[in-house]
Amino acid sequence: MHCPFCQHEDTRVIDSRVSDDGATIRRRRECAACGERFSTLETIELKLPNIIKSDGRREPFDARKLRHSFDRALHKRPVAEEQVEAAVRAVVHRLRMTAEREVESRRVGEFVMAELRRLDHIAYVRFASVYRAFQDVADFREELDRLERELPPGEGQLPLLGEDEPRPEKGRRR
Repeated sequence: MHCPFCQHEDTRVIDSRVSDDGATIRRRRECAACGERFSTLETIELKLPNIIKSDGRREPFDARKLRHSFDRALHKRPVAEEQVEAAVRAVVHRLRMTAEREVESRRVGEFVMAELRRLDHIAYVRFASVYRAFQDVADFREELDRLERELPPGEGQLPLLGEDEPRPEKGRRR
């Protein structure tokens, strides 16, 4: 590692620490020539696959686009930032585990839908409506029916507001 101050080639590591997420290592270094100290960050460089778009174009994977997709689907939904970050990491991890040089964008979309389905059903349906290009209300209804069939018991629709409260008898005013 070259010293950023004097460009000397010999620096030594004084201290190393792993970041909170375990993905980077922060190293504190000192130059043997000028004595200046500086920090470096070390990260693993893994090549993610290129994405094959529906029109046949190929482009490098872009994590910002992935995050943007999650943000749009989850707009104004009660999902914690940490959960969104974990979902993005899960999709990136699945892409790495494919060990393929190229992956179709449809497959990435399926990975995203699986994570959204786990996080928030409304966000899942939002994303699916764009991703699967729903044409009418019947497409929405079909997807909602499929989602409801696949939900574990007790995770269905929430009761409407006030449904548990006793209702006044008809014809009587309070």
